[in-house]
Amino acid sequence: MRHYDETATTYDVLYKGEQEQKIREILKHVAIKDTDTVLDAGCGSGFLFEHVQGQAGHVVGVDLSRGLLKIALSRTKQSGMKKVSFVQADVDNLPLREHVFDEAFALTVLQDSSDYGATLKELKRTTKKNAIVVITGLKKTFAEESLKQALTKEGLEHYILKTYEHQKDIIAICGKNKKILLHSLS
Repeated sequence: MRHYDETATTYDVLYKGEQEQKIREILKHVAIKDTDTVLDAGCGSGFLFEHVQGQAGHVVGVDLSRGLLKIALSRTKQSGMKKVSFVQADVDNLPLREHVFDEAFALTVLQDSSDYGATLKELKRTTKKNAIVVITGLKKTFAEESLKQALTKEGLEHYILKTYEHQKDIIAICGKNKKILLHSLS
């Protein structure tokens, strides 16, 4: 948390291009409806919010860093986004009810988690039974096979997006139900 609070003001400079590219690629495969409630677990400075503005019914951003949450709040105010809430919390222990979210995103979060199994359990717990969960893991931290094993262990059906060669993350689109996952990807 201290690291992200200290680097909050430079976070966008360091990561915006990479994150924006990743989000655009993901949203080619995930349809968000205006009635959907979306979780951005580990929201950072709020890059995802700008991309789902006007699509999602409500977006909840969760991050441990107060500094990054302040920047995310400022970003949403500047863009005029109104249907957004923020929670300062650890993604391994979300203070959120069960089965609330239609989509959940955990972008470049797992490698910072003390227990990524707990993070995956929390994402599964807080999403609806037909929800889509998007998880990315840095290639320098995760081999594709180990990420697949972790997702399978937590009961998440998954599809690994094949993206451009220089992508730094493995992108997994997941669901609790294989039929729903395949339907949503078609």
